[in-house]
Amino acid sequence: MIKRLFIVILLSLTVTTTWAADDQQPTTVKKERNHIRAGNNLFHKKRYAEAEVEYRKALQVAPQSAVAQFNLATSLLMQGGGAAGQDDKNNPVKQAADMLTDLAKHAPTKSLRSKANYDLGNLAYSSQQYAQAVELYKQALREDPSDDQARYNLRLAQLKLKDQQKQQQNQDKNQDKNQNKDKDKDKDKQDQDKQKQDQDKQDQQKQNQDQQKQQQQQQQGGMSQQNAEQVLKTMQNQENATQQRINAARAQQERRERARTNRKW
Repeated sequence: MIKRLFIVILLSLTVTTTWAADDQQPTTVKKERNHIRAGNNLFHKKRYAEAEVEYRKALQVAPQSAVAQFNLATSLLMQGGGAAGQDDKNNPVKQAADMLTDLAKHAPTKSLRSKANYDLGNLAYSSQQYAQAVELYKQALREDPSDDQARYNLRLAQLKLKDQQKQQQNQDKNQDKNQNKDKDKDKDKQDQDKQKQDQDKQDQQKQNQDQQKQQQQQQQGGMSQQNAEQVLKTMQNQENATQQRINAARAQQERRERARTNRKW
C-alpha cells in the first residue's frame, strides 16, 4: 500500500499544472500573458524545454512575475525528472527548488505559496527527507487548508517518517550492541593477555628457581665429593699409622722372643 501511494506522490509532481496567466494582476502586460500562455500550451504537450523558453521570455518582460517563476520552476522539475535537487547550480531541479523556496515565502497569493510549499514537499519526499516533507506539506495546508492532495501527501510523509525513525532507532541499538560486543572482546583479550603475562612470569620465576636449585645442588655435590676424598685420605693415613704401630709392636715382640731364646740358663 505504501509503495502504491508513493507512486501517487511522484505523479502528483509530474502533473502539477502551470499557473494560469489570467489569475495575475490586471497590470500584467500583453507580451507576458502571451509568453505564459504559449509556455502552458507547450507544457501540456510535454514539450518542457520549449515551455521553459517561453516562461523565461515572460520573465524578461516582467522579472517579478510570480506566475512565470512558478511555471518556469515546474517546467524545470519536469526536465529534471522530479529528482532531488543537487548542489550543482546548473541542475534544473536545483534551479527549480531555489525558485520555489523564494515563492513559498514571497509569492503574492496564499494559493501560489501553498503550491510552492507543496512542490517543495514532493522534492523532499523524493529525497527521503521525510521530516522536511512533513513540515512543507503542513505549511502548504496552512496557506490553503482545502488542498486535499497536500493533506494526503502529509499523511504519507508522516508514515514514512515514522518508519525512518524506527529504522534509525534499530540501527542505533545495533550499533550500541556491536560496540558493547567490541568492548567485551577487548576486555577478554586484555584479560587473556594479562593471564598470559602472569603465567609467563610464573614460568620464568620457576625456571630461575630451578636453575638456582640446580646450581646449589651442583655446588653441594662438589663439596661432598671433596670431603669424601679428604675423609678417605685421612682414613688411609690412619690405617697406615695403625699398621706401622702393629708392625713395630710385632717386630719388638719378635726381638724379645729371640732374646729370651738365646739366654743361657
